[in-house]
Amino acid sequence: MSDKVAVVTGSNKGIGYAIVQELCRRGVGTVYVTARDAKRGQEAIENLKKEGYKPHFYQLEVTDKNSVKALAEHLKKKHGGLDILINNAGVITADFTKTTYEDSKYVIDVNYFSILLIQEYLFPVLKINARVINMSSDCGHISNLKNKYWINRLTKPDIKLDDVNAFVNWFLDSVKAGSVNDDDFAETSLLAYRISKVALCALTRVQQMEIGRGISVNSMHPGHVKTNMTKNSGFLTMEESSRVPVYLALDIDQSVKGKYFWYDKTEKDWTDPNLKLHCVFEQFMKYIQGAN
Repeated sequence: MSDKVAVVTGSNKGIGYAIVQELCRRGVGTVYVTARDAKRGQEAIENLKKEGYKPHFYQLEVTDKNSVKALAEHLKKKHGGLDILINNAGVITADFTKTTYEDSKYVIDVNYFSILLIQEYLFPVLKINARVINMSSDCGHISNLKNKYWINRLTKPDIKLDDVNAFVNWFLDSVKAGSVNDDDFAETSLLAYRISKVALCALTRVQQMEIGRGISVNSMHPGHVKTNMTKNSGFLTMEESSRVPVYLALDIDQSVKGKYFWYDKTEKDWTDPNLKLHCVFEQFMKYIQGAN
């Protein structure tokens, strides 16, 4: 364990910070906190050191090609590669009920297209039998969709990257044209976030089919966690939310690949739209109202 190298994106606060804590506690030798803001990243490092941990910091803007490339080069040169990659960085729209093109583009750039940059530059430095965890949501389960064409296209066994990109671009084009059809979705609140996370889960399946070298790629729903993103509402603490991603990073059998996990460590069938695992906005708001 002490020879392993881990990177957690967006980890200066929230779930990412808790994941770093748990990885350090479990004895992973080199754990990187990454953040867009260097000052906040260094503050996180100082706080973690006060807790007795010794993580490293690397400034990372996940939507910037040069930034992601520089991290990959650093990992290759200093450590010979990477054992654990947890794609945690993510954003949500400020307004949960309105869907604008600008907000949708921003959310999808950070939550989906950045993962393609990370795939391009960090996947080549992953070591044999490395583990990748894509932090998704209940907003990412296929049951968030009602459009049968996209359900069938995204759940087909031979899904390709072109399928996922087409889905994302279909949504963005619809928002831009003002032609979004509410009947295509289980709910239309948090819509851009839902699309980004559905796309991330679909991409997880594509990545697993293509990556090879014994590497596992899984996605997961961390539960409704008390973070800034959820206005400090939810039923899980940040410490509790770190357990499943770390379980996938360190404990689960390496043969488990391309799957979707729930916050209680159970595997859910991501391809079954009848499971009704979509995010229920009314429940989401109850948590937020209860926290205020």
